[in-house]
Amino acid sequence: MLMNMKELLKIANENNFAVPAFNVADYSMFKGLMEVTESLDAPVIIAIHPDELAHVGQEMIKAVIERAHKSTVPVTIHLDHGASYEQVIWAIQTGYTSVMIDASSLPFEENADICKKVVKTAHAVNVSVEGELGTIGTADDFGEAGSKVIKYTDPEDAKKFIEETGVDCLAIAIGTCHGIYPKGVDPKLRLDILKEIKAKIPDTPLVLHGGSSNPDDEIEQSVELGVNKINISSDIKAAYFNKMREVLKNKALREPGDIQPPCVEAMKEVAAHKIRLFHADGKAHLY
Repeated sequence: MLMNMKELLKIANENNFAVPAFNVADYSMFKGLMEVTESLDAPVIIAIHPDELAHVGQEMIKAVIERAHKSTVPVTIHLDHGASYEQVIWAIQTGYTSVMIDASSLPFEENADICKKVVKTAHAVNVSVEGELGTIGTADDFGEAGSKVIKYTDPEDAKKFIEETGVDCLAIAIGTCHGIYPKGVDPKLRLDILKEIKAKIPDTPLVLHGGSSNPDDEIEQSVELGVNKINISSDIKAAYFNKMREVLKNKALREPGDIQPPCVEAMKEVAAHKIRLFHADGKAHLY
């Protein structure tokens, strides 16, 4: 069942769970993620970043849409970190049911202005919009970019931003980073800021980017405190490709059907853990 993210996260907010947003850069990974979410009866967001889309080709979106329509669980196809109004419009035309416009590096009013412009266009065709306020850090030099210095989201600014823009959900900065934390780094989430933000905008679903490799207990607490969407990219990709490195020690292997299935299974184990951690398992029946 294909839907936009506003409809998807409204139920999550009302029932205090988070929907995983899994980044996809390969059809075999996408197929495996659909299998695990369906087996756990969990809603899912398939997030495809512009860099990932450049890798797989825009034609894959048609296949993702077709599979989503056939799914037994709710599915949103989401543009992750859209960088411009033009990029967002292209995504809407391609078939995404939800878009993120990331203008978080701009001053507040400029960020709000472009979000308002995107909201006006996207809502006209029943596409939901995610904005971002504050900056997400970066833990390594691979994958999505981030800021070297985290700018935490101000709760008062969050309230003003929602009122001015009308975005359907808000990505907040409370200490997460894109990527995998290097050895010896012990990230700490500012759950106190999360509590303040949720108190200011209780009806707005909140989003955590950079959800990979954070301690499980902090992530679970963030869900209990009102986060309704958590982006997971590095953790599932690391599981997939670490297994592939192991499989390819057999130098004779060359068929994708021999190489990829164990990698998909390793990724599915991680995805299943995240789904349960976010309390999303068994929630598809709510839709």
